[in-house]
Amino acid sequence: MTLWLLVIIASLACLALKLAGYLVPPSVLDKPAPSRIANLLTVALLSALVAVQTLGSGTGLQFDARVPALVVAVVLFALRVPFVIVVVLAAVTAALIRLSGWG
Repeated sequence: MTLWLLVIIASLACLALKLAGYLVPPSVLDKPAPSRIANLLTVALLSALVAVQTLGSGTGLQFDARVPALVVAVVLFALRVPFVIVVVLAAVTAALIRLSGWG
């Protein structure tokens, strides 16, 4: 099985899962438990993606300039700073750390 065949199969599986979501009756989604689970699952998946993209390097962990940049972004988000400013300041943080030779 080639890589492209796996990509096509995974894409079709994602499409089927998305279409199956439309078949769920609205009464099920109106209940508090499924609604809360759906909200928390979204946050958990996004957090996992951020962690993997920040710390992952091949099959191991790598602590470089991305980690302090992420910490800066988290602090700025906690302070309710606008998104564009958060992105710019996190990028500047990573750039300065890399410029210094640490990351």
